[in-house]
Amino acid sequence: MIDAILRRPLFSGIIALLVLVTILSSVKIVPETSQAIIVRFGKPERILNRYQANAPIGGPGAGIAVKVPFVDDIVWIDKRVRDVDMERQMVLSTDQLRLEVDAFARYRVVDPLRMYIRARSEERVGEALRPILGSELRNELGKRPFADLLSPERQGAMENIRRGLDRIARQYGVQIIDVRIKRADLPSGTPLESAYERMRTAREQEARSIRAEGSKQAQIIRAEADASAARTYANSFGKDPAFYDFYRAMQAYDRTFTSKSKPTNVILSPQNEFLREFTSGGGR
Repeated sequence: MIDAILRRPLFSGIIALLVLVTILSSVKIVPETSQAIIVRFGKPERILNRYQANAPIGGPGAGIAVKVPFVDDIVWIDKRVRDVDMERQMVLSTDQLRLEVDAFARYRVVDPLRMYIRARSEERVGEALRPILGSELRNELGKRPFADLLSPERQGAMENIRRGLDRIARQYGVQIIDVRIKRADLPSGTPLESAYERMRTAREQEARSIRAEGSKQAQIIRAEADASAARTYANSFGKDPAFYDFYRAMQAYDRTFTSKSKPTNVILSPQNEFLREFTSGGGR
């Protein structure tokens, strides 16, 4: 046999090459980050390195795998989290504002067999999820005012969208991990200017309400202070009328002789009743 091989080196080389190609085509390396479905004549036979919840990536499923050459095919499916971007959508909020929303969802294939049967490939899964994400987002944001997107209520809306999308995505063997809004803007032009004007008017009304409430509280405090002062004056007059007269005279002098703008000249007779507190002993 060796002599035959030596006599026909070209034929022997072809045979060796075919054997090598056969061996290489029957042996594949399954990466830790990928799942693999062995498909024979279009029918799934087995799954390699299948995703398991709460299990680390890798494990015994990864590594060298053997398939029947020229008969079996391998469909690769990523075990990692993938993204699907939604095309920019126009959403009408409950306060009649048109919003341009840009969002994305993150998902993972948890049932590769179901995914292969329903979609055949991950690319088709993304194409199927994209319009569903847009529909769920329009339905949810259409129930809320624009201000909710700028408040903690936004997180609740995102969770509702995620649950709705996840119910449909499960049909494709996919789990929705998260849904996020990248941008939510008003269209440029008149709608945007009108929204700014409404926001400005609302803030001005709120400011007027706060100022009116502050003025009301100030008047109440002043009235209570005046009432307290009146009670104090009345009590002091009842206890010592002479001291009350003296105190009132001091107040009158202060208002008469004190000027904040320029000096004031007042000419009075020393015997004037107004100056009785300056005379010896006053009027008491």
